[in-house]
Amino acid sequence: MFCLNSTFSFIIPSTFTPRTSSFVFSSNSRTPITPKSRTPIFCTLPGTVAEPNAATTAAEPLLLNAVRGVDVERPPVWLMRQAGRYMKSYQTICEKYPSFRERSENVDLVVEISMQPWKVFKPDGVILFSDILTPLSGMNIPFDIVKGKGPVIFDPVHSAAQVDQVREFIPEDSVPYVGEALSILRKEVDNKAAVLGFVGAPFTLASYVVEGGTSKHFSKIKRLAFSESKILHSLLQKFTTSMARYIQYQADNGAQAVQIFDSWATELSPVDFEEFSLPYLKQIVDIVKKTHPKLPLILYASGSGGLLDRLSLTGVDVVSLDWTVDMADGRRRLGPDIAIQGNVDPCVLFGPKDFITDRINDTVRKAGRGKHILNLGHGIRVGTPEENVAHFFEVAKGIRY
Repeated sequence: MFCLNSTFSFIIPSTFTPRTSSFVFSSNSRTPITPKSRTPIFCTLPGTVAEPNAATTAAEPLLLNAVRGVDVERPPVWLMRQAGRYMKSYQTICEKYPSFRERSENVDLVVEISMQPWKVFKPDGVILFSDILTPLSGMNIPFDIVKGKGPVIFDPVHSAAQVDQVREFIPEDSVPYVGEALSILRKEVDNKAAVLGFVGAPFTLASYVVEGGTSKHFSKIKRLAFSESKILHSLLQKFTTSMARYIQYQADNGAQAVQIFDSWATELSPVDFEEFSLPYLKQIVDIVKKTHPKLPLILYASGSGGLLDRLSLTGVDVVSLDWTVDMADGRRRLGPDIAIQGNVDPCVLFGPKDFITDRINDTVRKAGRGKHILNLGHGIRVGTPEENVAHFFEVAKGIRY
């Protein structure tokens, strides 16, 4: 483990094995202190944002306490796409159930896959195994996720008449398996970690639906935005109402925090983000906070450096940074009132273990004490060595402020 001294630096022996978590090192020596003799180390840290809250019980998951600014001993850690193709146990399920939609729309499989990383790594967040496009079928937008190709929208939306055919999403009718899976996960995890749900943001969902799938240049949705903006705004509003309802549904069924993925919003210029993404994200936050004021909302947008200051205007509780943003700069730009998540480069996990350790330490040091969820700056890459993921969690969970 390591702790912070008064100059906010980490102390970690070069031969330290993070799995040994029964001691910490004092701020002025390398002598181990056992838990029984441990005394608090109070540091004057620039930019400290965590504040003790006696009203919060120890039974609350670490992730929720950290987001709310409660004083915690270390940053909570989970990884985007932590349940996925890098795990041998997941690959085994894929061999038996080759269709992604079958895996993500079957309660038993969703629970099993969601729990795979929990059983192996014990992350501080257990995220639902699903996809941001899962609601589309319930909105009368036929789609599939094809191996080797990704999402395919069978009838891309380009006209007002097509937007009129898009239904607002009623999750309890269209995706009851999501609610059931979340309820089971909540019981299985038993508050030892936070159960996380997630949704796609309106602009990102619209991008898939208009482009017909993934895109390199996003020329179709931008053409619609710049030439027939009324049509796009109508579509965005339907996604906004639907995703707000979906978040509420997930929270009602066990999700303790929900991440909003606006992966493609950073394809917009700042002025266009302010028209086609920001107001709809604000709407979602406002709607959800009226019914679930204590539900932490996390916003992730890949490549968000140019829009970082605007992301905080959405009203979310946490902004998740990708690895192209320096964590210290991100903390400075977002300010002390908002929590941050991230932001180790996923490809770091292809490196040697000492390199992974150094990058974790650097990220935590730059994030400062409190209001930080340690994560990657994007999802785990296919082919990532599973033992390196295990090392990431070992080091992360051995950290002490």
